Amino acid sequence: MIITYFGKQFFKIQQGEMVLAFNPVSKSSKTGISAHFGADIAMITTNHPDYNGIEQLSHGEREPFVITGPGDYEIKEIFIKGVLSDALIASRKYINTIYLFSVDNISIAFLGALSDSELSKESREAINSPDIIFIPVGGKGMLDAKASAKLASSLEPKLVIPMDYDESTLKIFLKEMGEEKAETADKLTLKRKDLDNKEGEVVVLKAT
Repeated sequence: MIITYFGKQFFKIQQGEMVLAFNPVSKSSKTGISAHFGADIAMITTNHPDYNGIEQLSHGEREPFVITGPGDYEIKEIFIKGVLSDALIASRKYINTIYLFSVDNISIAFLGALSDSELSKESREAINSPDIIFIPVGGKGMLDAKASAKLASSLEPKLVIPMDYDESTLKIFLKEMGEEKAETADKLTLKRKDLDNKEGEVVVLKAT
């Protein structure tokens, strides 16, 4: 499994031929982030230009199966559960979907633009000690660095991937996690066995 980060919450996870994409930045976003590739499955947590750029994920014959909200899905033998939560962006409320799924026997929780660290009982049960969590740490309505660190620790993942950060929020987050010397990588290549001895380890992916 190879994980690539493009900025904000835009990630690509590739396992063999299968490509999953998360929260692609749309052309109408003011972030200036741009990446274009073909995906098989696209998960959109929040209907906002920084996260809903589906048009960036088609290439040639490849059109993604798009998931934009809560529910249970099965696509190409991947089971995906979407759980309802809240997002707050520029003081405006949005629906946010937390996605839970497994790739190559690695369980993943993608928290999206989550604004409330008090998860519902249903969300907590569904997340259930994942191997990897993707968590926003940048504040501005979403979880800030301290709330993120607290939530990340409580979910007991093996690996934590921060997203939607800038230098100062990332620094606070790493300090709160006791991970000031966290590994930084351009992309992450993982197998199930690589996670066996990890507990709450943070890996910072640099946007390509």
